[in-house]
Amino acid sequence: MRIRLSALFIMQIITFTPARLTAFLGTVTIATASGGGRISGVVLPMSGPLHGVRIIDLTSVILGPYATQILADYGADVIKVEAPEGDNTRYVAAQRNPGMGANFLHLNRNKRSIVLNLKKPEGHAALLRLLKTADVLAYNVRPAAMARLKLSYEDVCKVNPRLIYAGSTGFRQSGPYAAKAAYDDIIQGMVALPSLFAQAGADKPRFVPSTVTDRITGLNTVHAILAALFYRERSGQGQAIEIPMFEGLTQFILSDHMGGRTFDPPIAAMGYPRLLTPHRNPYKTRDGYLCALVYNDKQWRSFYRLLGREHEFATDERVNSHTNRAKHFDALYAWVAQEISTRTSAEWLQALTEADIPVMPLNSLDDLLDDPHHAATGFFKVMEHPTEGTIREMDIPTTWSRSQPEIRMHAPQLGQHSAEVLREAGYSVADIEALRAAGVTNP
Repeated sequence: MRIRLSALFIMQIITFTPARLTAFLGTVTIATASGGGRISGVVLPMSGPLHGVRIIDLTSVILGPYATQILADYGADVIKVEAPEGDNTRYVAAQRNPGMGANFLHLNRNKRSIVLNLKKPEGHAALLRLLKTADVLAYNVRPAAMARLKLSYEDVCKVNPRLIYAGSTGFRQSGPYAAKAAYDDIIQGMVALPSLFAQAGADKPRFVPSTVTDRITGLNTVHAILAALFYRERSGQGQAIEIPMFEGLTQFILSDHMGGRTFDPPIAAMGYPRLLTPHRNPYKTRDGYLCALVYNDKQWRSFYRLLGREHEFATDERVNSHTNRAKHFDALYAWVAQEISTRTSAEWLQALTEADIPVMPLNSLDDLLDDPHHAATGFFKVMEHPTEGTIREMDIPTTWSRSQPEIRMHAPQLGQHSAEVLREAGYSVADIEALRAAGVTNP
């Protein structure tokens, strides 16, 4: 077997400390799996397509940790740098033990945790030492806060010019909102999501009951970092990346809803009518609800056939072409809702499935957890956490033919890997004890 190593790859390896080189090359697998989706002893070697990439993770709450967990799932060595009090998300949602809340568990697996008080000179120096051999620095505080900590791009690229410096921010830093704080609720409102609910028939504006703007920006952060790593592989050059929530979600929403204002001067109102009709809801049946979408010509013809009215399809100008349907979404959705209300959910599920019209039940959260498809694919794993006992973990959703990512480690306790990471950076046992005594790290 021939192995080709690029010059950049070799340069990366020769900068590794012995401990990092050992981690890069892999360790012995000591995880075991038993039947029923139960896994114990989860400490696997580095694996996955980002094996060998090191990320220093200064992010907290949801947006950043969601992004860095995906990168960790892909095999990167993600070192979560936490303040002595820890990530706020440790303390929200259901928890058996303080500091290990459910949301934290679902955002921080496959990471190592080190505590560093970056406001102390020794903590700042320790972080810079970690950055010397890192590939990526990820953060999601305002850039002014990074500058106050002397961790701006100009500061850190002096230590490591090849570093990818990825900042997930609220707003582009060239605009008047640059210094404003941003959370998911704020960005949802600014990109008109609550207004769209009201425009579509809700009794008042409301937020989406999920942290969608955090997670969408998290996904944007992931692909920006991956693209920057690919660019560096070709050029050898690091760079700073700004990934703003407001601009990213503006693009996300207005790709659907810019409508007639795409053109100058405008040729129609904003908003995509199919998404804004008040009749676009889960359909009420005689005994419940289901989700269905009659969309293309074939499906509409099949729907008419189910009603015994196939001969009307060709002559009904509301439905006989995609262009005509786009003019009558409101009336058509109302009509479909009326027809579906006449039969039971089971009757429609069978009839629409046989007609190859997309249809599925309306799930509750409990239904989603117990969905038979997830059961068949083993998506939910029952695992033994060393401190939290039996927990339910979600699988990595993607399937790879060669470099399959793995769940290698549980979400860490606060500072669980502080000593380990500091030793890898060249600190002696006495050095680490001195940092503990000075309140720079723990445990």
